[in-house]
Amino acid sequence: MGKTTSTIPFNGSAEQEAKLMEVIAEHKSDKGALMPILQQAQEIYGYLPIEVQEIIAKEMDIPLEKIYGVVTFYSQFSLNPKGKYTISVCLGTACYVKGSGDIFNKLSEILGIKGGETTPDGKFSLVDCRCIGACGLAPVLTVNEDVYGRLTVDDVADILAKYTD
Repeated sequence: MGKTTSTIPFNGSAEQEAKLMEVIAEHKSDKGALMPILQQAQEIYGYLPIEVQEIIAKEMDIPLEKIYGVVTFYSQFSLNPKGKYTISVCLGTACYVKGSGDIFNKLSEILGIKGGETTPDGKFSLVDCRCIGACGLAPVLTVNEDVYGRLTVDDVADILAKYTD
């Protein structure tokens, strides 16, 4: 199993670990408790770094490989912390045909990260998604709750500039 590490160092607090231990203690005797534990761990930390997976593996007496397999299988879980701003580019058919792939690539180039990653300063996460239901505005991207449509590659820098604070 290859160890996936984030560009952002893990800095969990003692308080977060205490909450995680509480969640594990609550579910320790339940069969099939791994999913609820992972879901609550992600709520506590915002993502599931290898350090958190190791704690769960040790406390639940479950092989780390099994936990890693579950975390990487389900899209609800993230191995990387989310940025302050999550940029989601629609790569559904309508958007893709109108150039959203080029917009995604431009964002990746400007931010210096690939899809699913977060900038080292913790500011931006870049993800792709499928149809968000705004096909009439294709191509579309969102920054957290803000929607931008009818985009061109030339719009990318201006959109990012709105989130430099």
